[in-house]
Amino acid sequence: MQVDTDIVTETLPPSMLWATHLERDRRRSVHTVRAYRAAAERLTAFLNRHWGERMDRAALSRVTAADLRGYLAFRRENGLGNASAARELSAVRGFLAWANEAAEQPRLRGPRVKRGLPRPISPAEAVALAEDVADDASEPWIGARDWAVLLLLYGAGLRIGEALTLPGGILPLGETVRVLGKRAKTRVVPLLPQVREAIEAYAAQTPWPIERDTPLFRGAKGGPLSPVMIRRAVRMARARLGLGERTTPHALRHSFATHLLGRGADLRALQELLGHASLSSTQVYTQVDAAHLMDVYRSAHPRA
Repeated sequence: MQVDTDIVTETLPPSMLWATHLERDRRRSVHTVRAYRAAAERLTAFLNRHWGERMDRAALSRVTAADLRGYLAFRRENGLGNASAARELSAVRGFLAWANEAAEQPRLRGPRVKRGLPRPISPAEAVALAEDVADDASEPWIGARDWAVLLLLYGAGLRIGEALTLPGGILPLGETVRVLGKRAKTRVVPLLPQVREAIEAYAAQTPWPIERDTPLFRGAKGGPLSPVMIRRAVRMARARLGLGERTTPHALRHSFATHLLGRGADLRALQELLGHASLSSTQVYTQVDAAHLMDVYRSAHPRA
């Protein structure tokens, strides 16, 4: 018996179909797909209760600005802040645009959100953090692993997801490494000697076989290393060192960018190193550098 795939597809929830579209056609990351699908599911659940009917793509074409205001009000009752509300509105707008490509979308101005500047940490703090994480590891090879991962974030500017998905095939290392970034875009990143040495030291100590097409960094039981484990280790280390809550793995990437810019790096070159699709994403670091200079000025100048 032949199954009509179109009929089967139409029976799936719109949120699931949208998630498939984002992953397959838009090549969005796993984290983005998960977050956007969750937002779509929350919206359709709200509309199910609000309208008392099952939501499909045809029903979504009737969503108005008043419906979206009601939805955001409902979400705010559950403690949603301005920044989260803006992200939620962006996600559901994309969902509605996908569901009804020919229909005019309801217009609703999102909450105003002041864009915060990245919070880098000093080179000394970055090194101290990585050393503390490595020293606290339960086994020497795990310490070598965590040291290598954190040096990739601070010394090469990788996102944590990019570092943890590096395949064993990058060995033996050269002066650069090819990184798979957001939206499946690849870029070439230089490796400092210290970063190469850290990766090679881990590779020499890991008890698990390094295979060309599997993740280089392994968890304690041999599976792919989860970013949760690195974030947890950093959280514990910053508490021991008395560092602020903004000292996260991603802050090491911010520090990489800010310190390079402070030493005269070209903005376009920095954009390539970070894998930013838009130069505006990189330009925010010029504000960070200026803010740092003002802090130094105020603390050091006798008339400041």
